[in-house]
Amino acid sequence: MLNVVLVEPEIPANTGNIGRTCVLAGARLHLVGPLGFSLNEKATRRAGLHYWQSLDVTSYASWQEFLARNPEAGAALAAGTPEPRMHLLTKAGARVYSDARYHDGDWLVFGKESAGLDRELLLAHPNLCERIPMRGDDALTGADAWHKSHEKLHPELERDICGNFVDAREGVVASLNLSNAVAIVLFEAMRQLGWPGLR
Repeated sequence: MLNVVLVEPEIPANTGNIGRTCVLAGARLHLVGPLGFSLNEKATRRAGLHYWQSLDVTSYASWQEFLARNPEAGAALAAGTPEPRMHLLTKAGARVYSDARYHDGDWLVFGKESAGLDRELLLAHPNLCERIPMRGDDALTGADAWHKSHEKLHPELERDICGNFVDAREGVVASLNLSNAVAIVLFEAMRQLGWPGLR
């Protein structure tokens, strides 16, 4: 079973979409706080998350609590092997997500919508950083990429209704919203693990 980890997610609709994807994919969802929304029964019912009871989901107050309650995640973070079991998804990753090798039980870690994963985490584990290639990011590689990708947004970039960054002058998406990014990486991992129908 694959593990999808959302660190400090801010937009409830993204987390809802990711939860639905995890149910369909048979993946476990880990929500690392602080969360930007409530997960109480009333809130999930009001949001129409009828599948939520079918989701294998665990919430944590902090990254430290997540690591303490999942020692295998901490071991994956510390391992430093050529084929890591933890995948830190970031625009600053030198390696493309599809070049990674996925194994049952791997940890796919995504940061909050507004800022991504914590800078210190990324700098401490550059070998675990992976990215989804997007138009215009071919110059972004390594540690310098992290700084470039986290500079103040250019004024020509706007957010569309899904949370994607769009260059209004060209009408193209400049980055993915969180739920799309999770789906892309999760389905690549499932493809590599030999899920029926995914080749």
